Amino acid sequence: MSGMMSTYLVPLAIVAVAVVLLLGLINMMRGGSPNTSQKLMRLRVLLQFIAIVVIMATIWVMGR
Repeated sequence: MSGMMSTYLVPLAIVAVAVVLLLGLINMMRGGSPNTSQKLMRLRVLLQFIAIVVIMATIWVMGR
């Protein structure tokens, strides 16, 4: 279980945060819609929370 989490879920969560961050930066550099920037920022914060939960759960499972 912990092997799957550390091998697949943690990197997936980190990549998801990075992709949304890059999309937000690209939108901002191109002068895109402020509404889109706001939505991407909210999505990034949500994904960061999920990534932290996944990382903490992985650490907890590895310690058992």
